[in-house]
Amino acid sequence: MTHSMDASGADVHGEAAALRETAAACPVSLPGGVDAVIVSRYRELRDFLTDPRVAKNARHFAAYQQGRVPEQWQLNAFALVDGMTTADGEDHRRLRGLASTAFTPRRVAGLRPWIERLAAGLVAALPGHADADGVVDLRRHFAYPLPMEVVCELLGVDTAHRDRLHTLTHKLVSTSSGGPDAMAAQAELHAILARVARDRRAAPGDDLTSALIAARDESLDGGAQRLSDQELAGTLLLMIVAGHETTLNLIANAVRALCGHRDQLAAVLRGEVGWDAVVEETLRWDSPVASFPFRYPVEDVVVDGVTVPRGTPVLAGYAAAGRDPRAYGPDADRFDVTRAGVRHLSFGHGAHYCLGAPLARLEAVTALRTLYAAHPGLTLAVPDAELPPLPGFVGAGVAALPVRLG
Repeated sequence: MTHSMDASGADVHGEAAALRETAAACPVSLPGGVDAVIVSRYRELRDFLTDPRVAKNARHFAAYQQGRVPEQWQLNAFALVDGMTTADGEDHRRLRGLASTAFTPRRVAGLRPWIERLAAGLVAALPGHADADGVVDLRRHFAYPLPMEVVCELLGVDTAHRDRLHTLTHKLVSTSSGGPDAMAAQAELHAILARVARDRRAAPGDDLTSALIAARDESLDGGAQRLSDQELAGTLLLMIVAGHETTLNLIANAVRALCGHRDQLAAVLRGEVGWDAVVEETLRWDSPVASFPFRYPVEDVVVDGVTVPRGTPVLAGYAAAGRDPRAYGPDADRFDVTRAGVRHLSFGHGAHYCLGAPLARLEAVTALRTLYAAHPGLTLAVPDAELPPLPGFVGAGVAALPVRLG
């Protein structure tokens, strides 16, 4: 039986659990009536992500190649963007190598003092954003601006573009957006990023965009083809989307979890548990990416007895795998910052493991430590069940996070 993925994202974890307990690989229907499969159990997903018979490039997407995917499809940006997330083999290694200059351990460590100052400034400003009832939207005024400021600094993006970039990426990753809206958002994003590239070409700086442009121009001067215009645009788009949306959800999801588990928060505040443990357990228990598109078997692949036909688009069910009792035991559904040896797939696995994972961890740990140092009594302003979910089944989080600072 084929399950229709809920494009609204109304109950991400309920849907994930139902799919996981049905089978390791389940047939699903995506918006537009596109047939797909989701792999939802930890071990099977881990193995699938490193299977050499599985590719990322849409040339292996059978329905798309056969013209059976709507021209204006909500998920086109995931399938068709020309960059690291859709590259295989040598192309992937080339693009990842170019982008990795922004995420070396030395560079990430060098960002720590600046991120700490940024977080402190945002926390200091929070009381000024409170409404008449003392309620602040922590998502809007803290969880969003911190990673967005960091990724834009890395890319050399002018502050004038940042709010618009966030609005557009939100539309792009929301599967509840209509196809035309998602495609229009993608087109505007490309236009803004093309403007950023022009600015950085005219005035290069110590940022990733300038480095990528230099690599592209070098290839045009007779060297080996290192980066095409399409790959430059796709890489910048990936960095903007992945560089802030996922970390934003991670920070917000951690705050929600701590608000619902005051005893565990108390242990962290007493220094008995580290903030890094909070971040890792949040990544497992409430992954900022619920179901990530796409991978394609280049031949029929069997997942725990289920045949996934060649050319089928496959979702990575990170939200489901993170609570798989086969991997985490009977209490897999319980948030527990003291859980020993936490492992998860929330940053992916294998060759496509998230390049920005160390930076995301640094941002999340810094954000939480700084926030709770100033406001240890922070509480949700409404019951968790009343928080509006993010629209869509790709991201996992809330559209607003009203809190009282305490």
